[in-house]
Amino acid sequence: MASTADLHPPLERVRNIGIAAHIDAGKTTTTERILYYTGKLHRMGEVHDGTAAMDWMAQERERGVTITAAATTCYWQDCRINIIDTPGHVDFTAEVERSLRVLDGAIAIFCAVGGVEPQSETVWHQADRYKVPRIAFINKMDRLGASFEGALADMRGKLGANAVPVQLPIGAEGDFRGLVDLVTQRRVIYHGEDLGRTFDEEELVEGEVPDIAAYREHLVEAAADCDEEVMHAYLDGRPVEADALRRAVRAGTISGRMVPVFCGSALRNIGVQRLLDGVVAYLPSPVDVPPVIGHRPGGGEREERAADPSGPFSALAFKVQTDSFVGRLVYLRVYSGRLRAGKTAYNAFRGKRERVNRLLLMHANKREELPEVCAGEIVAAVGLKLTSTGETLCDEAHPILLDAMEFAEPVIWVAVEPRSTADEQKLAAALAALAEEDPTFVVRTDENTGQTIIAGMGEFHLEVIVERITRDYGVEARVGKPQVAYKETITKALESEARFEREVGGRGQFAHVKLRLEPAESGSGFSFESVAPESDVPKQYLEPVRDGVADALGGGPLAGYAVVDVKVTLVGGSYNEVDSSDVAFRIAGSMALRDGVAKGDPVLLEPMMRVDITTPEDYLGDVMGDLNGRRAHINNVELKGLMQVAQAIAPLSEMFGYATALRSLTQGRASFTMEFASYGEVPRQISDSITARIWGRR
Repeated sequence: MASTADLHPPLERVRNIGIAAHIDAGKTTTTERILYYTGKLHRMGEVHDGTAAMDWMAQERERGVTITAAATTCYWQDCRINIIDTPGHVDFTAEVERSLRVLDGAIAIFCAVGGVEPQSETVWHQADRYKVPRIAFINKMDRLGASFEGALADMRGKLGANAVPVQLPIGAEGDFRGLVDLVTQRRVIYHGEDLGRTFDEEELVEGEVPDIAAYREHLVEAAADCDEEVMHAYLDGRPVEADALRRAVRAGTISGRMVPVFCGSALRNIGVQRLLDGVVAYLPSPVDVPPVIGHRPGGGEREERAADPSGPFSALAFKVQTDSFVGRLVYLRVYSGRLRAGKTAYNAFRGKRERVNRLLLMHANKREELPEVCAGEIVAAVGLKLTSTGETLCDEAHPILLDAMEFAEPVIWVAVEPRSTADEQKLAAALAALAEEDPTFVVRTDENTGQTIIAGMGEFHLEVIVERITRDYGVEARVGKPQVAYKETITKALESEARFEREVGGRGQFAHVKLRLEPAESGSGFSFESVAPESDVPKQYLEPVRDGVADALGGGPLAGYAVVDVKVTLVGGSYNEVDSSDVAFRIAGSMALRDGVAKGDPVLLEPMMRVDITTPEDYLGDVMGDLNGRRAHINNVELKGLMQVAQAIAPLSEMFGYATALRSLTQGRASFTMEFASYGEVPRQISDSITARIWGRR
């Protein structure tokens, strides 16, 4: 157990980092090596053996896939490193999203064979959105087809990253044995017999690695843009010392102007210690990143909270998890101030006080009790009954609401029901707990059939959820076939008008609204504004009209799916000083919207998925033919190593069971990844059959 001094080091010696990448790029294997070399583990676990410490869920160990983000803490070079190992499967991208929201830096891992793969791009752009500084690790340099230069070119071309190597590999594939450190200009050769714990640092061998001088020149040139001392030395033709170069690279990394690139093979225990050196040398501490921004509850002005243990307490709840031993865990990133176990904190979102019974430092599913937490730390709290993902805990005397997180909407759903009446309440409790843990898992009741509907990000996502219902909560449930989450929209602009007149309990109700409806950009949802004169519709009725419009968008005229991508403008109307009310205008707004959508040439929209298939060339023709039969649009085919990679956009409705079909087509030698791209219009013939089937069911 770490000492109290270790638990609260100076903030300059803290690193909060995430490890993110495409599935099977080696994130968890790299994390296992990090924990072994830092002394956190005394034995390396392996993903393929189901013994990785960070993959603690039974489903993760059985499948060899990370499903939930796991947190841990270790120490290296007198620094405390808080690590979150994130999933690589696109169905669990929300785990990456909320992790990046609270981290100060990240290691992006790329496969030396696959380069930048689809989920690599997704997590990279998530990190861009949160302005998270990164270092890159090109892993699997020992694999057949490994190419350091190819992965580097992919980073620059596909991600637009200023990727600057600080290391070069010595050898590749079966000949990979070490690396060249371009900062110190020394070679590092690892000893395989002691799991890479020891290595020799030696003078460079002439001709062993080509273009060392050119790579070093490029590194110094990139660093010169970030540091005046290095700039002057570079322009004067003087040698740049290692310490000055590290300082410049650190400045460039934190500012986002460059991404230092490391290399190695985590499975063969090569390069991980130097990657840890890079975490300490180049990634920011909590004091190196801008203060977190929020606003005072009730719509107050924007406010900053710097990483200061002596400031007022503020923390963001970024994850909720049910633990079989301690119950409900709420993961917190503490941005400022301190909090002691047993004290109360103020939930600024709900306006309620919450008692924090215990504070825990997590290592996957193991726990270490803490008496106190302070700024810059990532911990779990026990006892918080109300606080959910994205909510802020703070000092009640200095309230602040930190910016919450946004998550993607589910694209697939199934009906679920208990096998017996005895399981009804247990199923409801299980679904509520799982929905609280996972913001992209949604539970609702179908108004027409009374069925319980669960929705998620993909087949694998729902498969894991259903397995957890049975395994973790002991509920036997029947599950229907996966269904697509369609949406509806309009295709032409028009004006719509509605007048609501009723007499209720002897009192009249009156409202009259005129709306202009226009198609909006795909993915924009809906917007509402008013240009109506106040003499037509007074200001106090604008919000009720908007609420009525939002109500009506919940079900479209074609098949009852939500209506999206519509710009709604209130252009006029009328009111009665005696009979008009909020309720009347809400109903009139809803009526006008429904009438307008029905006349706006509505169409059905379906989720379109980005599909990347990696296959041996012998099967490429069969794979392409199958994709064409699934209404897919093939964008590109390129050779990567010994495999062909086909990139396509395909409707989700045609991709159910694709894993089995692809295995059959390629004798199990091909693989694919699939992620949501956008919503696209359903062809009319297919749309008609879908709507006929739905109305027939009703």
